[in-house]
Amino acid sequence: MSFKSLGLSDALLKAISKKGYETPSAIQQKAIPLILERKDVLASAQTGSGKTAGFALPMLQILNSEPALRQRPVRALILTPTRELAAQVQDEFKDYSEFTDLRSTVIFGGVGANPQIKALRNGVDILVATPGRLLDLVDQRALTLSKVEILVLDEADRMLDMGFVRDIKKILALLPSKRQNLLFSATFSKEIKKLAADFLHQPVLVEATPENTTVEKIDQTVYRVDKALKTDLIIKLISEGNWQQVLVFTRTKHGANRLSEKLEKAKITSAAIHGNKSQGARTRALSGFKEGKVRVLVATDIAARGLDIPLLPHVINYELPNISEDYVHRIGRTGRAGASGEALSLVSLDEVGYLRDIEKLIGERLQPKILSDFQPTETMADVKAAEEEKKQQKAHRHSRGRNAQPKKPAQAKNQGSGRNRGRR
Repeated sequence: MSFKSLGLSDALLKAISKKGYETPSAIQQKAIPLILERKDVLASAQTGSGKTAGFALPMLQILNSEPALRQRPVRALILTPTRELAAQVQDEFKDYSEFTDLRSTVIFGGVGANPQIKALRNGVDILVATPGRLLDLVDQRALTLSKVEILVLDEADRMLDMGFVRDIKKILALLPSKRQNLLFSATFSKEIKKLAADFLHQPVLVEATPENTTVEKIDQTVYRVDKALKTDLIIKLISEGNWQQVLVFTRTKHGANRLSEKLEKAKITSAAIHGNKSQGARTRALSGFKEGKVRVLVATDIAARGLDIPLLPHVINYELPNISEDYVHRIGRTGRAGASGEALSLVSLDEVGYLRDIEKLIGERLQPKILSDFQPTETMADVKAAEEEKKQQKAHRHSRGRNAQPKKPAQAKNQGSGRNRGRR
């Protein structure tokens, strides 16, 4: 099947060709015709399956076939859970609409609102937004949603996980009742089905792949390793394998910062990306990673669904996620667009339960690799020896303090009494 057979216009086919795409993915084949027929769609597709083009292309065709409204109010709204995903979706809309007269922009928090307000006042047909910033600008009367014809909830399950359900309901109340609705989600949980029932009208269900499956071309490897040796192992794998582009996931923001610093000390260029970083810092880190200036990007799960890095070869779970579905989204950053990839997980004793939950979810047993030849690096061995020496010194000082205890209380008491009498 070709993109032309899906009924797309010459302007869109030209943009698709320029990006080098030849054959539509499974989700694109199923979703594009339905959206062009103006049906509401409830779609499930694994990460990296090309779902953004699955809704962007037909939306652009629908909007481009109609005359532009005066002052260009927002006619299509795409809601995403994270800033990175919003920026990624906007980039794709910009590429696909190159040979049309349609305008799009993106708004999200963490940066100044004035440039975003200026772009909206100049008129846009398509708006990509995170819920919080969208509601802020509505409150400031910087935009109206009264002319929205098409609404998309992208990564809807992630939005619910991040607590956006109340914001989503506020936004729905601001939209015209007559509109086309599209909901894309990696999972169909009870909460997603309830949300879909609230605003989709007779939706057509589209499933490109079984729920929570992992991409076949991803080679999944598990290393059983002591928690204290995980950093050593990552340094060994990256250095000896001469890996130049690696995405590493940690469970906490502090852990991401700490690991990034240790990689830098090992002469491996690294940057951390998480919710506490400013938008400018996150953008610089991601740009450096994509451009090859940074070898390792250490991220928390905020980045699991918002990163689109072509041909990313390696993903490492420094710590397993405590939510099994997040494993699928993490490793889905590699093996995209038909390319192969490698996903490694470092599993300590306290994470075995998480591993079993993940295996149950994906329906696959992940056999651990033996690390019989792995030894701590000389640097880490020195660090551990130094830490042990410090412990012994501290214990020795503590012991001496106990031996000297009989004389000190009497002195302290007399001195203290004198000081207290002087103050009175």
